[in-house]
Formats: sequence, C-alpha cells, structure tokens
Amino acid sequence: MLVTYLEASRDLCETNSILFGAALAVCRIIGAKLSTAGRATGQSSAIPAWRISIEERIAKARALIGRLICFRSGNNRSRIVRTVRMAFAGTNVSLSQPDIMQKLTERIEGLKQRIAAWGKRIRRYTERSTRFNQNRLFQSNQKRLYKSLERPMVSGTGPAPNQADTVAFWRGLWSEPINHSEGHWTEVVASQCASITPMDPVIITPDDVA
Repeated sequence: MLVTYLEASRDLCETNSILFGAALAVCRIIGAKLSTAGRATGQSSAIPAWRISIEERIAKARALIGRLICFRSGNNRSRIVRTVRMAFAGTNVSLSQPDIMQKLTERIEGLKQRIAAWGKRIRRYTERSTRFNQNRLFQSNQKRLYKSLERPMVSGTGPAPNQADTVAFWRGLWSEPINHSEGHWTEVVASQCASITPMDPVIITPDDVA
C-alpha cells in the first residue's frame, strides 16, 4: 500500500504525510510508544479552571456594580431593588436607612477592589506563564522565539489624510504666538544654576563617526 500511495504522490507535502502515516501505523502494530515531545496537546492550551472561575466572578461583580449604580441613580425597578437587597444580605444594612447612599458607595468600592485584585492575580499568572514558555522556547528554538517577539507591522487601510487639512491643523498649533506665564519657581531654579560652569560645546567630526 505504501508503494502505491507514494507512486501517486505529486508533491513533497503529500509524500511527507504518507510517510508519517506509515510510520505511525508501524508503531501501533509493533506496540511502540510514541513520543509527544514538541507536539501541542489540548491540556497545555486549555484555560485553567481557577482562571475561568475568577473571570466569572469578575463578570458577576461588574454586573452587580452596574445595578448598584443604577439604584444609586434613582432606578427603583423591582429587579434592581431585589439585586441590591441580595448584595446586602447577611448584613444589618436596610434600604430605608438614611446613610444607604454611603453604604452603596462603600459596597461599590469594595467590589472594585476585589475586581482589581482578581485581575492582578490573572495578570501575574499570565506573565509568569509567558516567561516560562519563552525560556523553554529559547532553549529549544531561538529563531521561533525572536519571531514571536517581533511586533506586527500595522498599515493604515483608511483613506489618506488631506494635505491641506493636515497643514492647517498643525499650523494652528505651532504658528500662533503664545505668551506663557512662568512661575516664581523658574527664577529660583535660574538663580541656583547661575554658578554652574557651562560645559564646552561638543563637536563631532567625520573621523569620530568613522
């Protein structure tokens, strides 16, 4: 079968696939273990369960902040009120208290701090994971690492700016005389620097550059 397939092959990519398939079949027949080194697996690219959980918490906290802000702005719909009561469940805070607005602000700020802490944890894990992968890639394939670090070139796809409008815009910024009012601190700095001897001018010659 291998001979038949190879005779029908017309390009190198197809030949490579045929040889790989034959080698894989032989390994399965003789019971040889296949090395998975360098092959991508589903587990390595999967998002950790704890990160998914944190992202869900962040989404719920943001939704709760939005409803608390709506209630603080005067939105008294039954769904909003029910959410606010659930947010203060287990506390002695009542919606009829005179300082309820302050309690709402404190609750909102507390949720924002939690979101910031959760986001920082995710960023810290991402940075650590990125460093680990880059170090491992540096040992195995430096060319691929440097290529991944290159920033993609961004080319504008929109229409080119009008030359007259561009000139008029920058002329309005740079051609108009402006009288700045310097503060008293500039005089203090000038007096402090008056005793400093200026350095000699630096002259760079073609020989220096050569």
